[in-house]
Amino acid sequence: MLEDARTVIARLLEVQSDDVIFTSGATESNALAILGIAKVGDHVLYLSSAHASVVENMKLLSERGVDIEALPIKDGRVDCEKLKGIVRPKTKLVAMDAVCGETGVVWNTREVAQVLKNKVQPCNKVEPCFLHLDASQAPLTEKMTRAHFSADLLTLDGSKVGVRGIGALVAHRTISITPLYRGGGQERGLRPGSESPELAQKFAAALLAAARGRESFCARAERARMSLISLVRPIPHILINEGKVRAPNILNLSLPGRDTDYLVALLDEAGFAVSTRSACETDSAEGSRAVLAFTSDQERARSTLRISWGPDVRSSELDRFAQALARAVEFIDNSSHG
Repeated sequence: MLEDARTVIARLLEVQSDDVIFTSGATESNALAILGIAKVGDHVLYLSSAHASVVENMKLLSERGVDIEALPIKDGRVDCEKLKGIVRPKTKLVAMDAVCGETGVVWNTREVAQVLKNKVQPCNKVEPCFLHLDASQAPLTEKMTRAHFSADLLTLDGSKVGVRGIGALVAHRTISITPLYRGGGQERGLRPGSESPELAQKFAAALLAAARGRESFCARAERARMSLISLVRPIPHILINEGKVRAPNILNLSLPGRDTDYLVALLDEAGFAVSTRSACETDSAEGSRAVLAFTSDQERARSTLRISWGPDVRSSELDRFAQALARAVEFIDNSSHG
């Protein structure tokens, strides 16, 4: 069961079966890629808008003496012109996400990979620079092959396709990775501990289903997105946080001056589960770190609302959500004025 699941995932990603290393989820996969590759003396670049499991492990690298630096962002893209002047011969790793989980921005990973190939590799043939992508949010809307992203390492997360408790790091055997701990030698010795064949099988089936339904879902999600935006635009002082290239099923709004944590609670009572930012950063006083990196606007980042939906959500449900959102915002506005 375990090896059959590994083979299914490998074929989807167009990689070899032993490239797929099962983990407990994206957080562990990201930690293994980041902490397992970068060493003291290396230079590492990362997206400041990425998931906490990327950003916090970058801070840990810094504490260990690794030189870390944020990637330049411009207009919802990595600024590759500036990147050319930032990468060095000692740049060992670039860590970013394929799709931003909060804003839905689809990052220009292939352009980043080309810069690394042109600027770093010719100078440093012994120690290559690797591009690691957290592709957790990508399966529903993006072609899921390593070549599509031009990535050396990919992180996958089961919970994003409905299977909680499992994930994977995709990395070729030639990439030297130090395990986070040692044990029985499972998963190439990089993730010791007994695997769960049942979870692996469900994970593989869910990724396969996402791949087969991607084109249809993207078309439906894009229509639903346009409809939802048209319904929420009349709400006073509402802003949309998005890039030119974005996943169609994630919509990030800012409602300056409103308590969006309270707004989430009101929407929950109305039967809709949304969030203000990543669940891993609900205690963040600065609000959405992703929106702050994207807009450089503190007030906008403090007043975010993240809406996402999957293939089972109907357009009528999104219409009802838009009505509930308008009522909740009106209630908050009236209460503050009162």
